[in-house]
Amino acid sequence: MQAIIQVESNGRHDAKNGHQVGCMQITPILVADCNEFLKSRKSKKRYTLSDRYSIEKSKEMFVLIQKRYNPTNNIEKAIRLWNGGCNYSIKKTQRYFEKVMRILRK
Repeated sequence: MQAIIQVESNGRHDAKNGHQVGCMQITPILVADCNEFLKSRKSKKRYTLSDRYSIEKSKEMFVLIQKRYNPTNNIEKAIRLWNGGCNYSIKKTQRYFEKVMRILRK
């Protein structure tokens, strides 16, 4: 997760790029996806758009998305999923995957 944060925002909690914000560059769609998943699990917890600026809550959302779409915790899938969404393309996520892996290998 730390390597993804490094690639996404260089660790900055206040990073912005269009609709993507925070240390993990979370979109409004991802927040909605997390809330839908929480609702399906009968949880009362919900995330707001401003929660994207919290490093702690961003990490929580990352874990939720991984639980939903990557229940086996496959590292490669986790990286590609974060960059390309649940229907990611290996070709389109290759550069991102390589960036994250370079940081992991340090």
